[in-house]
Amino acid sequence: MSIAKILVVEDDSELQEALVDTLSLNEFEVIAVSSSEEALVALDDDIGMVFSDIRMDGMDGCTLMTRIRAIKPYLPVVLMTAYGTIEQAVEAMKAGSVDYIVKPFEADVLVDKAKIYFNRDASREDDFVVADPVSQQLKNMAKKVAVGDTSILISGESGTGKEVLARYIHNQSNRANQPFVAINCAAIPEGMLEAILFGHEKGAFTGAAKSMPGKFEQAQKGTIFLDEIGEMKPDLQAKLLRVLQEKEVERIGGTKTILLDVRVLSASNIEMKQAIKNGTFREDLFYRLNVFPMHLPPLKKRPRDIAAIAERLLHRHCSATRVEPMVSAPAMKRLIEYSWPGNIRELDNVIQRALVMMSGDTIREHDILLDHECLSTLGKQELGQEQKKDGGGENFGEKPEKVVKALESEDADQVTLMTEDSFKPVKYPLDLKARETQLILDTLKLNGGHRQKTAEILNISPRTLRYKLAKLKEQGVELP
Repeated sequence: MSIAKILVVEDDSELQEALVDTLSLNEFEVIAVSSSEEALVALDDDIGMVFSDIRMDGMDGCTLMTRIRAIKPYLPVVLMTAYGTIEQAVEAMKAGSVDYIVKPFEADVLVDKAKIYFNRDASREDDFVVADPVSQQLKNMAKKVAVGDTSILISGESGTGKEVLARYIHNQSNRANQPFVAINCAAIPEGMLEAILFGHEKGAFTGAAKSMPGKFEQAQKGTIFLDEIGEMKPDLQAKLLRVLQEKEVERIGGTKTILLDVRVLSASNIEMKQAIKNGTFREDLFYRLNVFPMHLPPLKKRPRDIAAIAERLLHRHCSATRVEPMVSAPAMKRLIEYSWPGNIRELDNVIQRALVMMSGDTIREHDILLDHECLSTLGKQELGQEQKKDGGGENFGEKPEKVVKALESEDADQVTLMTEDSFKPVKYPLDLKARETQLILDTLKLNGGHRQKTAEILNISPRTLRYKLAKLKEQGVELP
């Protein structure tokens, strides 16, 4: 298995050299590029973390971070920013960046961030976790088909873990110590996909400042995984078919033929035979890819996997920065009984949400906020107003002296407004998420919109408050 590396994206050559030297001296393997476009080409499964500048020519660091999140949702991205772009970096953190560093910074700041977020086992991440008999049968089949170089097409709904299965097949094969290169064909802009797959020579097109190997070359001796292959345009399908048939590739703008020794795994969440009938996918390419078909059922069809995957997700999100919490029996029961239309991606969102919502060392049932519950409660600022009209609310003074505190019991339908003069029980929505939303808005309003003071009063971190307010803003809630 390849050693995981840190990808540094910095267009200032002197700063780039300093970053590489600092990380290398601290025993990190580093790859450095000068643009976001080069970063997307260099991004493979041996990358365990990304440091990226924000302001660069062409695609900026925030856009790069968004692209990386689409391709590799769990890859840590830390943005490097000048003072003038801190607000932009904070916005990027809300969109998925794990952290940011303000320039200029000391070397130990860079190293500390790397130690916190870098995943040295990136290439081993996401073992195929199974507990359900259906999944166990699939895993046994994957072990058998891993032997040899048979092309495999994995079908299944979005978010079921097709890349996880593909990586497992690679890790069980005789190519396990060679590269596993994954690319999401739907996440790469159409104009860039050919160059990313097959590589290009210097000057082959505008912006091609130097020669770059494609994903097939990067996967030499190993495995390439073409995710969402059904989204590929027909003209590029023809070029891919030739590469698979001839087992060779030519870079764009080049004349040299490069022989390939690469196993091809692919996946799609669409009905491929229907795509063939519709004329959007080539039948000959389908049969080239579909030598051994495998189907990964949706999460609701393998309910025993839910607890095991939830535990793995908790471990992933907690291992670097916090102690892994327990999950109460009612909370786990709620996870198992839900139908998960978004599959593992939705489960991951719910787990991350629970980590934000929880208090203490245990995730409880009321911390499990499903997507449809958030949509049905967030943004309903008028709910509090309606309660006041019905006599169920409280007319607050303009400036309370301190603390709005939620009662501890899960079934409580009140909170206590505490001022210097008295404790006043205030009716709030029975729905836990609606109660939290109204509590945050009221506390913020009572403190004149002061974020830091509101966070202190609610006994949450400023970062947690920023996250919650950002989510409310996304739902159209007008913040005080």
